[in-house]
Amino acid sequence: MSYSIKKGDAVIVIAGEDKGKSGQVDKVIIGKENARVVVKGSGLKTEKHFVKPRSGREKGGIVEKERAIDISNVMIVCPSCGKATKVGHKITAGDDGKNVKERVCKQCGASLDNVSKAKAKTAAKKTAKTATKSKTATKKSAAKKTDEESK
Repeated sequence: MSYSIKKGDAVIVIAGEDKGKSGQVDKVIIGKENARVVVKGSGLKTEKHFVKPRSGREKGGIVEKERAIDISNVMIVCPSCGKATKVGHKITAGDDGKNVKERVCKQCGASLDNVSKAKAKTAAKKTAKTATKSKTATKKSAAKKTDEESK
């Protein structure tokens, strides 16, 4: 099966323990039954592993690595509009005259391919800020409702 998420894409987690957090795809792992992605970002859950020293110079200890998340639990963040979006495909003529299939944002139509890593990081940060703002806004509105009910 073909997946539209690639290494280096800015993504936001839409389900699970890390819902609402964003980061950048570090690795895509495609298995027989399911596909997973390793997302690098601040605030994401990690796994702790014990590493044995292999030589006298090497240190052992507990090492933290990013967890793999199911690919269905993340959405790509568009670098131009800064929103989580579905991925569409568009066939265009390339430089050499051959048809080229590229990934595009379903909301604004901007290309998701050929995006620099810096743009992907800023898009992930924008989405993380808007997600935290919406969470605090819902908490405040819930607090107002409880205050009104108690009066």
